[in-house]
Amino acid sequence: MSKAGQNLFSFQSRRLAVVMGTNEIASAVAVALIRAGYPTVMSHDPYPPVIRRGMAFHDALFDDYIELGGIVGRRAESLLEIASVLARKKSVAVSPLSLTDLLALRVADVLIDARMQKHRVTPDFRGLARITVGLGPKFVVGANCDIAVETRPARTGALVETGATEEPDGEARQLGGVGRERFVYSGRTGVWRTPVDIGMWVPKGFLIGRHEGAPVLAPLDGHVRGVARDSAFAPEGVKLLEIDPRGRAEGCRGADERGRMIAAATLKAVKLESARREALAEAGAGTR
Repeated sequence: MSKAGQNLFSFQSRRLAVVMGTNEIASAVAVALIRAGYPTVMSHDPYPPVIRRGMAFHDALFDDYIELGGIVGRRAESLLEIASVLARKKSVAVSPLSLTDLLALRVADVLIDARMQKHRVTPDFRGLARITVGLGPKFVVGANCDIAVETRPARTGALVETGATEEPDGEARQLGGVGRERFVYSGRTGVWRTPVDIGMWVPKGFLIGRHEGAPVLAPLDGHVRGVARDSAFAPEGVKLLEIDPRGRAEGCRGADERGRMIAAATLKAVKLESARREALAEAGAGTR
């Protein structure tokens, strides 16, 4: 059997996790899943634009070298490419393929919705994978996921086994004593252009870029912790950039404490739901 054939056989026979989203939360979750023994594919979704790119595998979609927690992100957009990436140790497949395209390749054992789409209706993903986990708002256990994880600052990492996750309250967690004011949101729909990259120090009022021609300025002094990639399409009302006022560029790269907490909780949710399924199966077998 050829190397490609061996990779394909391995892909079809091993357990598989699919993570929806390529943002920093999705990336922290992917790292945790791979460390737990789940070959993982990340499916990119363009909404909302990823801004914390130094903390995410997102830029692997553009063939940039991205390594987080010892895991390397590698672009893959076909069955053979995905199988090849997953055959490599400490690698995650980062794909522009949609969830529908990915699940046409094979059924996933675990599906994590980590897109963090706070204000959009979330469809029912149950049945598309053996276990489905929702992160953040707009999830209802038993309606559009099997189990969920809270991402709000006050309840980060809390598991939701019944009912719904909490609605977003519009409050940003504090970073260096600064909350929502460290972000700039898009005021229109259009193409974002910027020469600025992650980690760069900028003064307040610095021209970060232009969104559909409108200038976007740094809201305060600090390092650029997040900025949408140049040429990204951004609809109205989404985050374009984030400034870290703490005075250290290293806080702009790698997983942060929040990401690690959510990732650990997600892995716990997968294990809990898996154990619950096994218990139900055993109980069912005992009544036959």
